[in-house]
Amino acid sequence: MTSDAGSNELMLPKIDFVFKLIFGDEKHKGITIGFLSAVLQVPKGDLADIEIINTELLREFKEDKKGILDVRVKTRDGRQINIEIQILPTEFMPERTLFYWAKMYVSQVKAGDIYGQLKKCITINIVDFRCTPLKQAHSCYHLTEDRQGHRLTDVLEVHFLELPKLFEKEIPIEENDVIAQWMLFIDGRSKEVMEMLAEKNTDIGNAYNLLKIISKDEKARMAYEAREAELMDQRTRVRSALAKGEEIGIKKGKAEGKAEGKAEGKAEGKAEIIHALLRGGMGVDEIASMAGMEKKEVEQIQKGILSSLADTK
Repeated sequence: MTSDAGSNELMLPKIDFVFKLIFGDEKHKGITIGFLSAVLQVPKGDLADIEIINTELLREFKEDKKGILDVRVKTRDGRQINIEIQILPTEFMPERTLFYWAKMYVSQVKAGDIYGQLKKCITINIVDFRCTPLKQAHSCYHLTEDRQGHRLTDVLEVHFLELPKLFEKEIPIEENDVIAQWMLFIDGRSKEVMEMLAEKNTDIGNAYNLLKIISKDEKARMAYEAREAELMDQRTRVRSALAKGEEIGIKKGKAEGKAEGKAEGKAEGKAEIIHALLRGGMGVDEIASMAGMEKKEVEQIQKGILSSLADTK
């Protein structure tokens, strides 16, 4: 289901550009209402008068501006809901989430206002990587007291929808789970599954029909392919750097006359590149995903780096 096969192929809803075209359009906000009703477990009537307040789309899709491709919704009673989709693993996702939630929350008031004017803010994160240790695809967080579970306030609500968990055997998914249905549609892994979901769920059916229209739009496809290329470039840069590091390490090992120069040098070269990526702020999950490595392998290299640093002190 990639664009390489031509304009007749469906775009992937989980590519943030496409996601916003489907869920961030005032003309089709019935789709957004259906999705929010499922995730927040509230009647559609409670969301009937929502306003999508960031309908603009960027002409450039650079990583440092990607946040604009989220979907921001305001309800009739003033609550704000931010829906964001993340394809590439992002380290410190909980901290990042709270940072952007806080910005959304405090932006409601200005000097002279009172705290009572602050309305509930909800963040919905749809991620294409494992983000929590929980054995469930959908999780929801509030501020609660540790021992008795008393909710301090209802102004904060954070959801995580972890797409890969839909396909993990140890995490059971009920056939009629509406949230799982939406997640399967957004994942877009199978056209047949999407068609089945469209028949079962009217709101998903509307989203699927819109996806088919968008997928035939030449300008939208050009932007979609540009975004796909950007994501691919990010992965390629990491893998190329690792390959180059391995090559340099092998040459260094041979020059030093090590019998096991190739294997040892390759490992050292890879470790040096991973060290540089970690210093640059890239997280373990992100490196593992982009480099096509197991997370444990990256963590092992990270521990070796930390251990060697400790020995030099």
